[in-house]
Amino acid sequence: MSDRRAIAVVGAGSWGTALADLLARNGHTVRLWGRDPSLVAAIRDTGRNPRYLSEHELSPDVEPTDDLEQSVSGAGMIVSATPSHAVREVMTKAAPHIADHAIIVSTSKGIENETLKRMTEVLAEVLGSGRAGRVSVLSGPSFAEEVCRGYPTAVTLAAEDPVVAESACEAFAGSRFRVYTSGDVVGVELGAAVKNIVAIATGIADGLEYGHNARAALITRGLAEISRLGMALGGERLTFMGLAGLGDLVLTCTGELSRNRTVGVRLGRGETLDAILADMRMVAEGVRTTRSVHDLALRAEVQMPIAHHVYEMLYEAKSPRIVLEELMARELKPEFERR
Repeated sequence: MSDRRAIAVVGAGSWGTALADLLARNGHTVRLWGRDPSLVAAIRDTGRNPRYLSEHELSPDVEPTDDLEQSVSGAGMIVSATPSHAVREVMTKAAPHIADHAIIVSTSKGIENETLKRMTEVLAEVLGSGRAGRVSVLSGPSFAEEVCRGYPTAVTLAAEDPVVAESACEAFAGSRFRVYTSGDVVGVELGAAVKNIVAIATGIADGLEYGHNARAALITRGLAEISRLGMALGGERLTFMGLAGLGDLVLTCTGELSRNRTVGVRLGRGETLDAILADMRMVAEGVRTTRSVHDLALRAEVQMPIAHHVYEMLYEAKSPRIVLEELMARELKPEFERR
């Protein structure tokens, strides 16, 4: 017997924890799955996630568990909130225990390195073709810490089936969490993934103390790159002007809470990538996604100079200062292509 008000959040990182708390305060019974039994036990004992968002007291309706089968069995909605590189492994194990009618909401922002697939494509593959129409994606400018504090937030939830989008929207929406619906799954996912690369670039410029002009230029030209790749792969132009495109991009490139911007700032100040990642507790999705997007752009024959140069910095140890100088020295051209 399944409970349509029961929701499983798969992933007890900062975003999964914040969404579990949000959904519980919206009146749902929420099972929060974490891979680490010691972390799950700490959440159960203290009512807080001591590793992420430790100052925030969670709703008593959040039920932490390290039993993946138990967490998803009978739930009417499954929120996939693990880092993108773990989605295939975790959700493959969960798939046999997920109800056929369950709505799946992807919240992981990345592209799989090995296959270059978006997260909803990975989910549709591991869940089976019969459930593909139940998969959706939630994205937009939303730091987990601010959602937990109840700060006003607006996001986009996209699904090919409008009934699925509306049902998921109703579960998340609240007085301080506004959810818009969309049918552009491709555009919403690509905006979510690629903006992290631009955030690394703007962070590098900030670390080099290149000023506000450089930051604004990188954000604007970064949006152009996101839009080019997104439309080449089937996304809609207007999506990239909205919350899942421009909104998320601005937040991630300018917000002090942005992990990807932080990676860039520290690179710009001369630290090595290995040292930065070893010092970070949370995953900066843009580091892995840079490799995927670099390969995806080559396959789609889309020019993405910012993403390409970030790839050179991260994976070919090219100097951040030299890379940004090369970006400025590119061949002059019109800002917009005439059709």
